[in-house]
Order: sequence, then C-alpha cells, then structure tokens
Amino acid sequence: MTFSLRSRQVYLPGGPRPATVTVDGGRIAAVSDHDAPVAGPVTDLGPLSLLPGLVDTHVHVNEPGRTEWEGFATATRAAAAGGVTSIVDMPLNSLPPTTSVAALREKQAAARGQCHVDVGFWGGAVPGNAAELPALHEAGVFGFKSFLVDSGVPEFPPLDRAGLAEAFAAVDALFIVHAEDPARLGALSASRAYAEFLASRPPAAEVSAVDTALAVARESGTRLHILHLSAADALPALRRARADGMRVTAETCPHYLVLDAAAVPDGATEFKCCPPIRDAGNQDRLWGGLADGTIAIVVSDHSPSTPQLKRRDIGDFAAAWGGIASLQLGLPAVWTAARERGFTLADVVRWMSTGPAHLVGLHRKGRIAPGADADLVAFAPDETFVVDPAALHHRHPVTPYAARELSGVVHTTWLRGTVVADEPTGELLLREDVL
Repeated sequence: MTFSLRSRQVYLPGGPRPATVTVDGGRIAAVSDHDAPVAGPVTDLGPLSLLPGLVDTHVHVNEPGRTEWEGFATATRAAAAGGVTSIVDMPLNSLPPTTSVAALREKQAAARGQCHVDVGFWGGAVPGNAAELPALHEAGVFGFKSFLVDSGVPEFPPLDRAGLAEAFAAVDALFIVHAEDPARLGALSASRAYAEFLASRPPAAEVSAVDTALAVARESGTRLHILHLSAADALPALRRARADGMRVTAETCPHYLVLDAAAVPDGATEFKCCPPIRDAGNQDRLWGGLADGTIAIVVSDHSPSTPQLKRRDIGDFAAAWGGIASLQLGLPAVWTAARERGFTLADVVRWMSTGPAHLVGLHRKGRIAPGADADLVAFAPDETFVVDPAALHHRHPVTPYAARELSGVVHTTWLRGTVVADEPTGELLLREDVL
C-alpha cells in the first residue's frame, strides 16, 4: 500500500523542513515538497513533527529466564509507545546469557512473534568464551558486551585486562564495555542514604576502567564503545583517543542527563543504577560531551527488575537491584532537558536515532530518506504530560520519573509503514553484513 504523511517539521538528514513523505511496501519511497501532489492517500499531521523512529542499542529484555523482570512483549510495547522502533538486546540478564550461538538461538526463539518493534542482539564476552565469539559474530550479533566489574548476575562474570585483550583478539568486531574498575569501588553496607551509595562508586572507578579499555583497544586496533558514561571526568581521555584516530565512541543515558544526585531522596531505590546518577556539575559536563561529539549517542540502558528486587520496602541501596526502566520515557525526558539547554530536536534525533543506527550499522534505520525503512514517529514537542507509572507499558510500574512533568508526546509510531498496535509485527534483526 502506498500512502503519504505530510508535516511542517519533517526531520530529514539535512535538518527539519516542511515535506511530504511517501511510503510504499514498508520503505520510504520519496520525500517531496510539502505541497507536492502525490499518489495515494495523504495524512496531514498538522502541528505534529515527523521523526525517524528511535533506535535504542542498550536494552535489557531479560527473556528467557527472567521474564518476570521484563520480556519481549512488554519491553517492545513500551519502546513503541516511546517512539522507539528498533532495539538491540543486551546479552544479560537472560538465562542463558547470549554467550554462544546456542544461547542466541534460544533468545531468538523466545522473541519470535512477540515483538512490537524490530529487535537485534548483542553477544557477550565473558571469561572462557573467546573461542565462541567468531561463530557468534557470524550468526549475526551486532558486537560483544563485556564488564570490567561484577555484572550483578553470576552467569555473566567480568573480564580482567588479559581477558579483554583475549576477546579483542578473537574477532574483528565492535566491543561495548561497561567500564568501572572494581579496585576503585568502595564498600557499601546496608544504607538508605543515596550519598553513601554514590560515594561507593566514584568517578575514579569509571576513569580507570575507561583508561584500561582504551589501552587494550589501542594495542589491538579494536573498535570500542564505552557504555552508559556517567563520570564526566572520563571525557578528556576519550577526546584524546578520538584525536589520535582511535575507533572509539561513547554513549550516555537519559537519567544521567536529567536526574540530579542532590534530588534523590534517601531510600528511593528506584534511582539506583550502576554507574550512578551524579551531581549537577558533572551533568553539565556530560551535556558538553554531547555538544562537542565526544558522546555520540543517548540510549536508555533500560534495566528493569521486579519491585521486590528494587527493595523499595526497606530502601536499602546496598541490597537493591541497580537498573532504571525508562524505555518509554527516554525521548521526552531528553527533549525536556535538551530544549532547556538550547539544543534542538534535530540534536535529539541525531543522538537517539541516527547515531545509534550508525553505531550498529543499521543503514535502513534512523533516517527519513528514500530507501530507508518507514519507521516513523508523529511527535508533539510542545505538549506536556505528567509521568504516571501505571500508564507505562514495561512490565513493572517502577520509575524515578514518576510525577515528573515532561515535554514531548508521541502520538503515533509506524514500523515499516504500519501503525504499531496490539498485533506484534516486529522482526528480528541481524547485523547487515551477514544478511
């Protein structure tokens, strides 16, 4: 079926302008002037902006094995409601973790027929599986995640420096690293005080681990991506590495750009994540990293668990699971903060759609251009809403954004030209060079 969408603000690769976007067979067939005559039905979006669907390359779906924490049906429904049309699932906290081809096949089988958006997969690099990595890469994962610190689950242990070097040498692939140095972490006993939790995971732990990852990548020439950067103190090392020509990128997350450690109430374990939410001065410097391109993308690190594991009953930051569920709220959260700092919606599209698609080589995603998938979002940037946890689609209504007023409302999400509704129509994605 051929149809067109018309908007005064279509976010194209060259910037926003009035345009008509024609869709045919699930792809964008043409981008025309706003008033150009086109074949087939036309929907005028009126005051709504038309964005490319967001691409979130950092999502923990947790299925199979821990589906009570989340799951493909609930996570992808939340994604679509937030304007996200493609996600890449992390290799943990599912059981089994995605550290072998057999485990990947289990995860793909669990996802098939449940997804409301398109879903790809990361592989995992853990001690002892370096020999598995080439086959897993050939099977279509987008790259490999490793931890330099305890992951929180025993089946996905961390790599030391030698293990990281062994993994990097095993396959020519994109490696994504959770960079915290366990030797720089402080002890944390039972505590309701967020300040004590924050002090136990200082910026020095991130800086040290980023330095380690950069040193190993420099020796091997590996393409490296630093996950969920929280500590702005690591930015100078990343800038130097990029200036030296290293293939290194970094991401941060909405909670690091929006939430402030000083405003986290004691006992409010819904705010716990690792690395942690830091102070406002640090946050300002992260925005500076986005402005100068040192940080390339913003993704959710959607890491949900059951309310019981968040230990909201006792408010103990030492005992609580560390993860924030924000897949549905990332776009309005980032847009609300970005516009206050003078950034544009085009910047947000670059950080949350085009950039993540480029990171993982999804060349038909993240842009409104002829030949691209018709993954589109009708978005009202000036509308506001108050976050009601009960209105969120992820499995458990736990969020640090509860009762916060945000700007930007997703009205409609199209996946390959079809409005995302109750029927799951998402496809499983493979790295494009193995298709």
